[in-house]
Amino acid sequence: MKPRFTLEDLEAANDAWGCNCGPGALAAICGLTLDEVRPHLGPAWPGYTNPTAMRNALRSVRARLNQAIGWLELDVARWPSRGLCRIQWEGPWTQPGVPARARYRFTHWIGAATDPVRGVGIFDINVLANGSGWCSLEDWSTQVAPVLAKDHDKRATGTWHITHAIEVALS
Repeated sequence: MKPRFTLEDLEAANDAWGCNCGPGALAAICGLTLDEVRPHLGPAWPGYTNPTAMRNALRSVRARLNQAIGWLELDVARWPSRGLCRIQWEGPWTQPGVPARARYRFTHWIGAATDPVRGVGIFDINVLANGSGWCSLEDWSTQVAPVLAKDHDKRATGTWHITHAIEVALS
């Protein structure tokens, strides 16, 4: 499922209205262009997509969704067959006693699709240079995620967990 936008489209949308991982993953999973997804983010989109904003955007595009919250272990059976995952980069902000609110800045949205033969595929806007934005879970986990986490904050451990997984079916 190739997205209906390119790296060049993403860069233009980022320049124009701050498009980033949330809108990019939403557009890819829902089969929309970035321009088509923008109105579903609300008139005053703040430049980030928290779980509530993502649920509202999914409802706006008329997607049916089922959500599971708090999956902390990687398990192929728990990845959406087609959906969105909010990733929490781990670091000092995820240590016991640190307020949950401190974690919010260190998150990232990806798309996920599970195939019985190929396993889990991950859509990440940071992989769009490959022409599709999709890669295997193994490649994303070992090559992409550690770099993204460290690029986000040098204190990141390079590890992560899923905070929200949303199964998406288009109406």
